[in-house]
Amino acid sequence: MSKKILIVDDEPRYLRLLEANLKTEGYTVLTASDGIQAVDTFSAQPVDLILLDIMMPRLDGFGTCQRIREFSNVPIIMLTAKGEEQDRVKGLDLGADDYLVKPFSATELLARVRAVLRRAQPPTEQGQERFFTHSNLKIDFARAEVWKDEQPVSLSATEYRLLLQFAHNIGTILTSEDLLTSVWGPEYKLDKEILWVSIARLRQKLEADPHNPHHIVTRSGLGYLMPPLEA
Repeated sequence: MSKKILIVDDEPRYLRLLEANLKTEGYTVLTASDGIQAVDTFSAQPVDLILLDIMMPRLDGFGTCQRIREFSNVPIIMLTAKGEEQDRVKGLDLGADDYLVKPFSATELLARVRAVLRRAQPPTEQGQERFFTHSNLKIDFARAEVWKDEQPVSLSATEYRLLLQFAHNIGTILTSEDLLTSVWGPEYKLDKEILWVSIARLRQKLEADPHNPHHIVTRSGLGYLMPPLEA
């Protein structure tokens, strides 16, 4: 069954271009020309991935991403203008999974779509205990669920995969390159910006004090780790 993708852009030229490239690869495509229409379309017909432009009338991409994140963790790729670094960071901080900088090639588009859809697939956990605990944090590998202080925590597929890297390598320092390659893929190994924002989001959700983290700790100049609990 083909994956279903919603494209949201107020430029008809980009809509047609994106739709044609995705359909050529066998994806089912829905389109919307503004954020309000996008939320309505997605609410009525959920999709596997959203390509979301930032500059749009009525409700821009930031507002649309924020509204969708209130009820869904569907993967979102933001479409940003060239050189607008603050837009990329803001989109990631609102819960987007990735970004594409306009103008982009069909090859780059399809590679990013495949990468994000791949990360959205739940990881298979074999040959280990079902539950993992780290102080007030608990992971159920079988259900891909996370709790903090016995309360469920909503993580995106990317955030969950990032957390698993720390849980599976407790006490080991993981470099930025290690994490980017393992979670996002080798083509992302130099994209530290997306890692910084993702770790910040994960800390906001998991830590009692994100500025003094207990679960995901920075080792300056080396990387990150989940420290082993003291006996």
